[in-house]
Parts: sequence; structure tokens; C-alpha cells
Amino acid sequence: MKLLDILTELKKDMKYIEKELYKSVETDQKLLDETSLHLLKAGGKRLRPVFVLLGGKFGTYDIEVLKHIAVPLELIHSSSLVHDDVIDNAKTRRGQLTVKSKWDNRIAMYTGDYIYARAMLMITELPNPLIHQTMAKAMVQMTIGEMEQIRDFFNTDQSIRNYLLRIRRKTALLIAISCQLGAVAAGASSDICRRLYSYGYNVGMAFQIQDDLLDLRGTEKQLGKPPGSDMLQGNITIPVIYALQDEKIRPDLLQLIANIRDGNDMGSVRAAVGMIKESAGMTKAEELADRYMNKALDALEGLPDIKTKKNLRDIAHFVVKRSY
Repeated sequence: MKLLDILTELKKDMKYIEKELYKSVETDQKLLDETSLHLLKAGGKRLRPVFVLLGGKFGTYDIEVLKHIAVPLELIHSSSLVHDDVIDNAKTRRGQLTVKSKWDNRIAMYTGDYIYARAMLMITELPNPLIHQTMAKAMVQMTIGEMEQIRDFFNTDQSIRNYLLRIRRKTALLIAISCQLGAVAAGASSDICRRLYSYGYNVGMAFQIQDDLLDLRGTEKQLGKPPGSDMLQGNITIPVIYALQDEKIRPDLLQLIANIRDGNDMGSVRAAVGMIKESAGMTKAEELADRYMNKALDALEGLPDIKTKKNLRDIAHFVVKRSY
């Protein structure tokens, strides 16, 4: 099941959002224009704009209003990826060279800053201060989440609570406000906006946990990067944390992670991935993702019974069953 199969009725508006994305970063500065479009043209699920448009279905739907939220939220997400690739020293993303690999770190950092600034400029087209405040608070939390991730590089003693707080800040909040602000901009009731926020938050948590699982079980073709890239970059994710709780494999897994930390040892990455996949860590992480998915479904219960509600339910299932 693919995301576009679920949301065929949004295809026309999503094409429009895609064009607006490209248009929003256009500049006369040739290099900046090229680097800004590099990641956008590589594609992606565009999950955040999709959620904005679906949230808008619960009020007065107007694509010309909603684009001022859908485009900035995708730009904010994209700018964070450009910065992430510098921090993680990532060579590829979505099967293509990252901005930092194709150019260099300095170009990548300024490109991320530029994309972020364009997002902030576009948001000002909407006069509602609640939208501005909500986005600004989420950006603050995202930055804290990034700092926490750097702090916890190769930290094999981090708690599950710390991991969950980090992914809340890095991933779930942006998806939550995508659902919420689409409804806010469309004039939906505060109760609907609150339920959509809760739905988006829990979907976002499930989405990130599934991402962490896919990093271990996916193929390089599916992921656009080698399996185990998270560990190679120092990110200790929830399947690894759970696997480390098994005293039978903990000493060997700790040694492999130390080898990766000390020498970017791809042999140790492959061995660690194999060990984790055979452990209970994968099943426990899957169960955690399912729990968040069920919380997301519960949040939908009080929403008006329109087709969009079914779409949101289908997306929640898609998020935890996807293979890409």
C-alpha cells in the first residue's frame, strides 16, 4: 500500500504544492538556487503537506490558504535534513548525494539556513498569530532535539525515556502541528484541532520508530543509504536500546558499537545489524510503534465522520507497515 494510493483525491493539490515548493526557494543566486532545489527534487513522502491538506478538510478548505502552511512545514523539514547530513556526515539521502557531499559543509549549512528562512517568510502571509507561535515553539523544540541527539551519539546507556523525548522533538512535533495547523487555518473548532494534534503526534512517534526499524531491516535500494546508517552515524535507536537489554548479546553488541565508533567499521555495522535483527529488540520496537498507532486511531474517534477521517486512519496503518 502506497501513500499516493490512499490519497488519490489530493493528487491535484499535491502537484500544486510541489510546484509551490520549488517556486518558494527560487533565487537569482545560481549556486544557492541549485543547492536548494537539490534535496527537494529528490522527492520524499511529502507527509507533512499531506497532513496539512487533510487537516484543512475539517474546516473551510482553501488550497491558497493552506499552501502557506504546507510549503513552509516541508521546507522546515527539508532544511533540518540538510543540517542533519552535515552533523551525521551522511553521503547519500534518498539515493542521491547529500548537499554536503556534492558541495561542502559550508554550502550545506547556508543552504539549510536559506530554506528555513524562506519558510519563515512564507508563513508571514497568514495573519493568525497562533500559527506563528505554534511553528516557532516547534522549531525551538526541534533544535533542542538535534542537540540532544548530538549529546547522545554512541551513548549505549541512554534510557528509553530519553529516546522517546528526542524523537518527540525531532519528528513527532512537526507532524503534529501539520495536522493541527491545517485545521486551524481552515477555521475548524478547537476540539478538532486538538484531536488532530494528538493524532499527528502519535503518528509521528510511530513513524520515527518505524524509520529506526527500517534502517536495520531495509535494503540499500529501499533506504537510499546502507542499512545500519544510524549506528554508523552514532544514533542509538530504540531497537538497539532494546537489544542491549539482552545480557546474552549485550557484551558483543557493545564491542561492535565501539568498533563502529572508533573506526567507521562497516564489517562491525553489518554484524551489529544482524545481531539486532535476531534479537527481541525488533519485536519490542514494533510493539511500541503499534501502541502509538493505536493512540493515533483513538484520537480520531471524536472527529466528524467524513472521508478524510478514513484517510487518516489508513495513513496511521501505512506508517507502521511501510517498507520505505
